[in-house]
Amino acid sequence: MLGVFLIWYFLSSATPEYRKELLQNIKNADPIWVLLSLGLGIISHISRAYRWKFLLTPLGHNPKLYNSFMAVMAGYLANLGVPRSGEVLRGFTISTYEKIPFEKAFGTIVSERIIDLIMLIIVTAGAGILQTEYLLNFLEEKNINPLFTLGIILSLILIGILGLKILQKSSNKWIIKIRDFGMGLLDGMKSIFAMKQKWAFLFHTLLIWFLYILMFYVIKFAVPNLHSASMGVILVAFVVGSFSMSTTNGGIGILPFPIVVGAVFVFFGFEKSDGEAFGWILWGSQTAINIVVGALSFLFLPILNRGKTT
Repeated sequence: MLGVFLIWYFLSSATPEYRKELLQNIKNADPIWVLLSLGLGIISHISRAYRWKFLLTPLGHNPKLYNSFMAVMAGYLANLGVPRSGEVLRGFTISTYEKIPFEKAFGTIVSERIIDLIMLIIVTAGAGILQTEYLLNFLEEKNINPLFTLGIILSLILIGILGLKILQKSSNKWIIKIRDFGMGLLDGMKSIFAMKQKWAFLFHTLLIWFLYILMFYVIKFAVPNLHSASMGVILVAFVVGSFSMSTTNGGIGILPFPIVVGAVFVFFGFEKSDGEAFGWILWGSQTAINIVVGALSFLFLPILNRGKTT
């Protein structure tokens, strides 16, 4: 609800002229490019579901692709309500319909997210390299001290190490339960090293992220005034949008996806209405498809797996 309120606030605080211009840009969007972006998004979700099988196979499980896909899509729908809840629901879903222990299934999802984080870091580095001059000027203007950021990172690492020591040595029954659950997660995470099809896993990882970026890139052709946006600009928008999606419930929250992505285009000299139109078109179309396919997944999972949950 807070996210919806914030989006309403951002839009209502704009002038009527700006809202009219923004709406006109959205209405004038070329539907061919929007549909292409949606298609690329669906293919990336299928690839993610297929890649998941490579992590589950070393654990002795071979889930059906349609169950993996619908678990992924149900998770995306859940994320629109509560941030990151989709990963938990995805683990419970595959556990329910494929008889995979939840902690091991969830461990493979954690492994996926670690790989995705590495890929996001690589893309972020690529965006930084392509837009070095702009970013250095921005850091200088904001007077951001890199030593402060480094200090925060080191503090978090030390807290993590201390927490692990407590988990290893404590005899408290609740700590032991947490430790046992953690060992199950670790088994799931270890599957990435045990799988035989490492190259296929790598291929699908690269394919997923290539499709993500391409999904972003083609939307610029739907907004006429953004045709000249370079790959560097798109990558920065992609990185900022990814952080918005990961820290909010599906891009709705204190950092609304359309607003922060629009701010990137403004930063690089484009009109605010064009940049935010890009954000609304991309976010709106992908959110709509996630709602529709996610809801259908909830509907068809028990139908296609009738008798398997007893």
